[in-house]
Amino acid sequence: MADTPTFTTERFTCRPLQAGDTEAFWPAFSDEAHMRYWSCAPFADKDALSEYLHDDSAGRSWVAEPHGGGPPVFRLFASERSTAVAELGYIMVPGNEGQGIARECLAALITHLFREEGYHRVFGDVDPRNTPSARLLLSLGFTREAHLRDAMKTHIGWCDTWLFGLLCDEWPR
Repeated sequence: MADTPTFTTERFTCRPLQAGDTEAFWPAFSDEAHMRYWSCAPFADKDALSEYLHDDSAGRSWVAEPHGGGPPVFRLFASERSTAVAELGYIMVPGNEGQGIARECLAALITHLFREEGYHRVFGDVDPRNTPSARLLLSLGFTREAHLRDAMKTHIGWCDTWLFGLLCDEWPR
């Protein structure tokens, strides 16, 4: 994958993850309810979370910081699964839901991946019980392409997954 460039939206600067960001994301990654549909259990140790967040082999990470200052409110990541195909992921810092942050920042990342880096396809993998995440991807123009039964065993047991895909020529921005 390419370097992790900074890009902006109307309200946020989306910059590469930095060493000090672990503290800002601790409320999300240590909370049982917030991590329910994540691929791993909530973290009990900040050092383990820091190691997880900064694992470059998993892909590239960005954090969204408000233009007016303040701590990061949203994390996005993209990992290349094959040539010109990226899987997207994201998590909100609790207390920032319902403000359109995820939609705004993901739209900017998708635009960057398609228009600046030449990706052909992006996709997301969502637990069917995670209704807000599924709604978000559909609102961005993704197509639900598959329902895989018992596709992954996580801290909550065997989980189904929905795969959502979006092709470059389907992205109007």
